[in-house]
Amino acid sequence: MLLENESLKLRALEPADLELLYEWENNTEIWGISNTLAPFSKYVLHQYIENSHRDLLESKQLRLIIELKLPSGNEAIGTVDLFEIDFYNKRAGIGILIADTRHRKKGYANLTVQLLEDYVVKQLDLNQLYCHIDMDNKASLNLFKNAGYELIGILKNWKKNFDGWKDVYFLQHIL
Repeated sequence: MLLENESLKLRALEPADLELLYEWENNTEIWGISNTLAPFSKYVLHQYIENSHRDLLESKQLRLIIELKLPSGNEAIGTVDLFEIDFYNKRAGIGILIADTRHRKKGYANLTVQLLEDYVVKQLDLNQLYCHIDMDNKASLNLFKNAGYELIGILKNWKKNFDGWKDVYFLQHIL
């Protein structure tokens, strides 16, 4: 089945996700990674969830909740995003957040990448995914390199954050 395996399920946003998104999007510790400049209100996130059903051809983005399958019921542990979806050139950017630190370094991000790649090939007919990773984000760099993403180059002074300018790695995976 697309978008799930024995451990994880990737699903669309639901109204019940509002509190989680509010917590995750307003976590200042990840703002530098997510390019967030200011807090999100619950109203704005509510509107985002309400509009998340829009056609991919129009929105050019897709956010899915990563759920861990447990005997007691599924638990949301993060999000995965496709952004800048370009159907003509058959590519998109990918970003992953395992928000709950208890679930990091357990292989869930890797499983998420595998599920999403399967989906974009079979359902969206994309040819490649790419990502930008801060040079000091060793965990993400290892994740994507181990998933077959190739380091294409370094983008100098690509991101500005509280400490100044940051270089980022540009990685690409032909599917």
